[in-house]
Order: sequence, then C-alpha cells, then structure tokens
Amino acid sequence: MKNKEQIIEKINRQLPTFVGLLGGKLVDIDTEKKSCTFEFNISKDYCHSVDVVQGGFVTAMLDTVMSHAVLLQDQNLTGISSLEIKTSYLEPTRAGKLRVEAWAVKTGYKVAFMEGHIYNEDNVLTATTSSVGKLSRAAK
Repeated sequence: MKNKEQIIEKINRQLPTFVGLLGGKLVDIDTEKKSCTFEFNISKDYCHSVDVVQGGFVTAMLDTVMSHAVLLQDQNLTGISSLEIKTSYLEPTRAGKLRVEAWAVKTGYKVAFMEGHIYNEDNVLTATTSSVGKLSRAAK
C-alpha cells in the first residue's frame, strides 16, 4: 500500500481542471474517519459583492471534497453522481484561503451519505453541506 503522501500526490495530479481553477488541492486523508481535507485559494474572480464567493462555487468545493472522501475509501469506485445536496451558508465565504473538510457518514454498495464543512483563514465555519450520492463501480 502506498503511503499517505504518495496517495495525496497522485490524487492532486488527477484532479479535474475546475479544482485547479479554484486553487484547490488535497492536503490530508484519514482512512479511519473516512475523511479528507482540501485547501482552496479562491480569487475574487469567483465572487460577487467584492469578495463573497458565489454560492455555486461554495457547493462545488464541498461536493468535490465529499466525493473524494468516499472515492478514497474504495478502489472499485469509479465515480459518484449527486442525488441530493443541501448547502447551508452560515457566514459569507470570502475569497482567500479556505479549508474544506468532508467525510462519509455511511457508505453502502450503491449509495453514500456524506457531509462537509468550509472554514475560512480564521477557522470560522462558513458553510456546511450534506449529500447523497449514487456510487459507480468498475465492471467485474
């Protein structure tokens, strides 16, 4: 089995283009907690009202990290399709460095339940989300 740093490096090389556009990268995984952490460095290009990140980008960051939290747990998974996602905006999420943490609450064969949080540079929780995703698996 690869060590954690090798896994993180491999995942970061394979991230979708939009994650890079949002300044995102995987920084930590915890297989016991079925969780992972990304950092994003959001520019004002993704904001309204000067420096408030548009809500769709907030949800996109959370969705990305939740999906990776599940995908990192099972090598037979090839993808996750959102069936439902709910984002709660607790504070304005402003441009700059953000920490996004997500974890699998429960994973079955076909469906996963996930949650995630976004924190700003001052460690203030700005948004939360919960999601249900349909799991795709490699053909046997």
